Amino acid sequence: MIKLTINNCAVEVEDGSTILDAAKKAGIKIPTLCHFEGRPAQGACRVCIVEVEGGKGLSASCATPAVNGMKVITNSRRAREARRSVVELMLSEHGGDCKTCNRNDDCELQSIAREMGITAVSFPGASAKEHIDDSTPALVRDNSKCIKCRRCVTVCNEVQSVGALFPQGRGFDTVIGPAFTLNLDGVACVQCGQCAAICPVGAISEKDSIKDVWAALDNPKKHVVVQTAPAIRAALGEEFGYEPGTLVTGKMVAALRRLGFDGVFDTNFTADLTIMEEGTELLTRLKRAIVDKQPVALPMFTSCSPGWIKFAEYYYPQFLPNLSTCKSPQQMFGAVAKTYYAQKVGVKAEDMIVVSVMPCTAKKFEAQRPEMNDSGVQDVDYVLTTRELARIIKAAGIQFNTLPDEKMDSPIGAGSGAADIFANTGGVMEAALRTAWEIITGKQLPMPNLHVAPVAGLEGIKSATVKITGTLPEWSFLEGVDFKIAVAHGLGNARKLLEGLKNGTMSYHFVEIMTCPGGCIGGGGQPRFTDNSVREKRIAAIYREDEGKAMRKSHENPDVKQIYDEYLKKPLGEKSHHLLHTKYQGRSKV
Repeated sequence: MIKLTINNCAVEVEDGSTILDAAKKAGIKIPTLCHFEGRPAQGACRVCIVEVEGGKGLSASCATPAVNGMKVITNSRRAREARRSVVELMLSEHGGDCKTCNRNDDCELQSIAREMGITAVSFPGASAKEHIDDSTPALVRDNSKCIKCRRCVTVCNEVQSVGALFPQGRGFDTVIGPAFTLNLDGVACVQCGQCAAICPVGAISEKDSIKDVWAALDNPKKHVVVQTAPAIRAALGEEFGYEPGTLVTGKMVAALRRLGFDGVFDTNFTADLTIMEEGTELLTRLKRAIVDKQPVALPMFTSCSPGWIKFAEYYYPQFLPNLSTCKSPQQMFGAVAKTYYAQKVGVKAEDMIVVSVMPCTAKKFEAQRPEMNDSGVQDVDYVLTTRELARIIKAAGIQFNTLPDEKMDSPIGAGSGAADIFANTGGVMEAALRTAWEIITGKQLPMPNLHVAPVAGLEGIKSATVKITGTLPEWSFLEGVDFKIAVAHGLGNARKLLEGLKNGTMSYHFVEIMTCPGGCIGGGGQPRFTDNSVREKRIAAIYREDEGKAMRKSHENPDVKQIYDEYLKKPLGEKSHHLLHTKYQGRSKV
């Protein structure tokens, strides 16, 4: 342990800690703009500089190791003035207008300047050149607002291993963006939005769909319905002052009704539908491999995360046959809403608008994929992120905190607890096992409280082996099989797992991959700032939602049973295959 003093307060930290770590432990806030949890310090922004007794100059606290006997002053005049100058220099280059920026009151640079009492900039001069990149369906870049903190570079390269963003040029002319200063649609960007979630200012943000949604709601000729992903209910409250991990499902439903939607539904319904289709597909592949001795693409990968799908299309096209052919729950909902539900309410598919509320910016891209039109028109019309939903609620003057708790509409609004946990890394795997085990054995999954502990939590790659025993006669070919499963979250971890499968050091039957760290609860469209402490609180909330339901398995959902009886007939049937399944093709990286 290292003993030092910060602002005359004694603090003890583990060897290898930085001054910034020590200050946090002592309850002392040091501002920073480039710091990234769990990643090597860059010392790029210089906002965290402090004075160390005996030091020749000021030190970046994020990059300076804590040393025994060190005496640190974070608020000396020298440190304060230098820090203020750094922030003023950033402001002098920072373009845009705070009054109309979508990050106003959610901007870290603005907050730090306010805390420092900066009311004027002492360094008038040139600002960065404006270049608006709105080339993709999901993200918008504004280089004039970039403060070159390099957080987006770190998350894109080190966490997601996508490599779409890099610093280019030197000094004032430095530009953070795709290679050769191309737009995002010219490089292998998966549109996961982790760059937008980590950006401290308004340099990268989700493409705003609020105007389109208002236009749809204002059109009396359109029947407008909305679906909400499971991750939203554990995060939306943060935009209205609630603690991370506060469940606001009922208030969210009430707010959406007051916005004027004709139907408020739950993506959980089609998450349960996904389990029925995907589980049947997996069992079909296993039977062909084990009984029929046919070559089958195993392991089978889940396909509900659109950033992961695009990542596979770019970087691992050889594994595309391993992807489940199931559409994501979002896209299944759109197809079902514009066919099955539209028939029930007597609305033509072209007169129905489906709006999604998702934790994910890549869902905006997914909704516009040309293959997602099996209802005869575009299955999902518009996608709002959690942040956008909060903005539209506030714009409508709805007092979220005072709303009553209301329930989803039917018949496509009911979801099981298994569908809720789709929000968490490991959740899709657990939901699938709850149903598959019961189909195969006729018994409940023999795990405490139905939770598959080995695939839960924030470890990057998780795996388990489940021995299948006590099978029903139809599934006797699986008796005694050591069923191997794996879960990865964050595309950097996905890459490691895929490389292990390529070189033969890993072997599984079924693999879940989520694009974002923590799964959907850490999506690129969720409230900022998301670190592991926030992820853990949201994950815990989702498990509470699951455990609080009487119906916790997808195959028990009465609305799912009804749609099969009335419309789809059976999983992987002709109608299901047409509406709920798709295929993907490899993409050129550039």
